[in-house]
Amino acid sequence: ASSPQHPKVRNVFNMDFPDSNHLAKTLTIVSGLDTVNLTYHNFFAAKEKVTQNWANDILAIAYNAARNNACRQVFLEKIYIRISLQTNKDGKIPVKNIYKMFPADKKRVEGALASAHLPKGKYDTMKPDVFTETAFRTFLTHLCPRPEIYEIFTSYSTKPTMTKENFTKFLNEKQRDSRLNEELFPRLRQDQIKALIDKYEPCSTNSNRGLISPEGLIFFLMGPETSVVMQDRLAKCQDMTQPIPHYFIKSSHNTYLTAGQFSGVSSPEMYRQCLLSGCRCLELDCWKGKPPDEEPIITHGFTMTTEILFKDVIEAIAESAFKTSQYPVILSFENHVDSVKQQEKMANYCKTIFGDALLTEPLEKYPLKPGHQIPSPSELLGKVLIKNKKGSHEKPTQAKKPTAATDHATTTAGDAAVEDNEEQEDTEEHDEEKMKTSDEGTAGQEVTAYEAMSSLVNYIQPNKFISFDNARKKNKSYVISSFVETKGEAMIAKTAVEFVEYNKRQMSRIYPKGTRMDSSNYSPQPFWNVGCQMVALNYQTMDFPMQLNMALFEFNGRTGYLLKHDIMRRSDKKFDPFCDRIDTVVASTLTIKIYSGQFLSDKNVKTGVEVEVIGLPGDPKKKYRTKWSTTPNAINPVWNEEPFVFEKILLPEMASLRLVVHEENGKFLGHRIIPLDAIQSGFHHICLRSESNMPLTLPALFVYIEVKDYIPAAFAGAWPFSLCFWQKKKKISAPTAEPSETPDTAVAEDPAPDAGTSETVPEATPSPEEAAPEKEESPEAEAAPETKEEPVNDTSTDDKAGTEEAPETKEEPVNDTSTDDKAGTEEAPAQPDAVAVPCPAPTETPGSDNCSQPPTCSEGNTEMLHIPALITLSLQPIHCR
Repeated sequence: ASSPQHPKVRNVFNMDFPDSNHLAKTLTIVSGLDTVNLTYHNFFAAKEKVTQNWANDILAIAYNAARNNACRQVFLEKIYIRISLQTNKDGKIPVKNIYKMFPADKKRVEGALASAHLPKGKYDTMKPDVFTETAFRTFLTHLCPRPEIYEIFTSYSTKPTMTKENFTKFLNEKQRDSRLNEELFPRLRQDQIKALIDKYEPCSTNSNRGLISPEGLIFFLMGPETSVVMQDRLAKCQDMTQPIPHYFIKSSHNTYLTAGQFSGVSSPEMYRQCLLSGCRCLELDCWKGKPPDEEPIITHGFTMTTEILFKDVIEAIAESAFKTSQYPVILSFENHVDSVKQQEKMANYCKTIFGDALLTEPLEKYPLKPGHQIPSPSELLGKVLIKNKKGSHEKPTQAKKPTAATDHATTTAGDAAVEDNEEQEDTEEHDEEKMKTSDEGTAGQEVTAYEAMSSLVNYIQPNKFISFDNARKKNKSYVISSFVETKGEAMIAKTAVEFVEYNKRQMSRIYPKGTRMDSSNYSPQPFWNVGCQMVALNYQTMDFPMQLNMALFEFNGRTGYLLKHDIMRRSDKKFDPFCDRIDTVVASTLTIKIYSGQFLSDKNVKTGVEVEVIGLPGDPKKKYRTKWSTTPNAINPVWNEEPFVFEKILLPEMASLRLVVHEENGKFLGHRIIPLDAIQSGFHHICLRSESNMPLTLPALFVYIEVKDYIPAAFAGAWPFSLCFWQKKKKISAPTAEPSETPDTAVAEDPAPDAGTSETVPEATPSPEEAAPEKEESPEAEAAPETKEEPVNDTSTDDKAGTEEAPETKEEPVNDTSTDDKAGTEEAPAQPDAVAVPCPAPTETPGSDNCSQPPTCSEGNTEMLHIPALITLSLQPIHCR
């Protein structure tokens, strides 16, 4: 922040004296609802240590708020503290402040105050010792009654309190992810459950007896234990040692702009705010400065946007580059400075201001050679990387004065030169008009990089994209290409698989088309789906694409780097984002029931909730919407509707859940976007965000969410247990058991199945990666102890691998829904004593789980897994979470 200019302030703090060290005594807090409309609060202390204590306290508060921003209880505590601190000159709390805090229904506020035995007159006051936290909770209970939670409570207890046993049952049935393995993630112990009761039950008599009341259940459901987001996902939790192309990178376009692309104001502050939000790739549009100073400037060329000095931007970046994240910052230069002198100035500013943080030479371990990958984010901690056209390190030749011997040549060529100049001017005017109206704008029109700037470029070298084949042959991981959104969309539509393969090896940057004069944004999701690392957006516009971008990158410790899914990194796997199934990934089904809302608006209006899933093209596209609340009630509307179900979310790690609350007139009230793989199953209070993704203090939704492994309808209920065996060239027989011992888990067998009603398992379709036959392992290495060998039917040499006929059951015939019901099945000789299940090929994909995905086979590995019909087997899939 700039130094104060007021003479009185400067005099008090001796700011005009060199030895005053006033900066060490100054603390500036920058606040605002977005990155443009900011307010500066300057604080001065008499001693340096005082300012440092202030800063430490503020950072601690900010950190705790960020960690607990999903906790409803924290927000209510903030409200209580805010009201308690707003006292008048007599040290009393004005009751009118409570009315201002909850303006939607004044009569309801008056009644709630009376029920809590608090003064209810608008001009009344009360002492702080009267407005206790207990009194505030009582007030909230009457202001915002929760009939939906009482209904949940009575489903587990018909008495006024719930026993510890019933509370345990509620936690295991509703708050625990059903996919968790009990060995790795054991259920809560009785002492842990008792600790929860003691923590949230307001009546000590109940807690001493191990009982919890409806009020205690409400407080529990608002606590951090029921956060909808897995808290460990917010912290840095991903491997940061992979090559940089294996990460999504939080990126900004035209970072200097605070408004529209045509006449917006440019500001160095935007660079600070973007960096503080975790952005790791910034754009600098550099243009030649005017005499006499000839200082390079940053602006949007051929528009009426304001100009800022290149030097000021570099200083702003240096100040804030590594405050939020220590991982490398990439500066994307769109360089239009066609002056050797000014390019030298730019390079000198970068060297002197960034100092050792500027990476000027490649690391020894990672030479700039074809076939070699570039370093990882962890190996470039605290480094600034320059992305600029790399030249031939040759200065342009200066025009020589004509001599007498060449006068006649220049004279005879004079007319031609004049014509050439006129044509050049016409061409420049044409290019200017083209740049104003084209999708690419001024991108791609950069000038030659002279030696000074070119020498700063190493691992991020921009090159014009020719073709995927050309890029694969050159195999240069340090070469990056930029694509305007329209060209990128066309490439995704035509060559999505090739685009994914390209992004495994090297980086791509996507930027908005030049005709987005209002600084609107395109959806980043399609480009993430093909692995594009730098999907650059206009940070000054908080529209839906930007909200999605902000929500995604608040995970992994806000480092600005997110590790791409395994299938987008492995060279031995192909990924098509338009596919309808992924062999190595278990699809998910998400079910969400919207129960109620709390404090959604400061007006008495009808409200509704819209729910959707954003992910791959093959994911569910339907948007669900609740009905408008029956009465104008924004304090505690209740929607008693059926749950919304999103079946077969193909790649959960690339999908996000989005909830948006609107007034009946369409006005936006709040939203929340959460990555699907970070969602916890159970009842949750979801605190809503503003359009700029800032947490709102009061508005929240109460929901029930369940995330399960997707099982096609044809397979649902077909097996009484989860089966996940991987076996190569081997047949496993499980021990039999008497049917009377396990009536609930036995597979029914008809000794004489009817051919017309027999159930068959669909033929497996091999994936391209698994089509090659695997080497047969030695029998000694594969043999399991006490396993009885049976003859193996080799189906790998048969062009049409049949499926064996299963015993008759009450289930419907199985259809393979993963291939659009087109894949038929062929009957094989019946085997009444066994059920044939195709055995999936083993995979080494870290973090993947195929336990509840319909088993598939790869060509060359089509051995069948035979299981006797009457067995006792209890297997549970292991999910590493």
